[in-house]
Amino acid sequence: MNMKHDFGDIQDGNTVYIRRVATDTLPEEIREQVPGIDTLYAVHGIDGERLALVRERSLAFMLARQNDLAPVSVH
Repeated sequence: MNMKHDFGDIQDGNTVYIRRVATDTLPEEIREQVPGIDTLYAVHGIDGERLALVRERSLAFMLARQNDLAPVSVH
């Protein structure tokens, strides 16, 4: 597909990426805080830095928007 898209938010530097994270890939200190939970959702800055971990995808998007950030889902 050869289509043009407007990626204006990316140039502004306020884009964050939301991705699903298996808890067994996280450090032990984080796993201890979420017993019985298999997945979390991470909010990452444009530079890849993890900014937050939350339990629900919708919460990750809400958190980003409340901080004037433009969330994008990463698969």
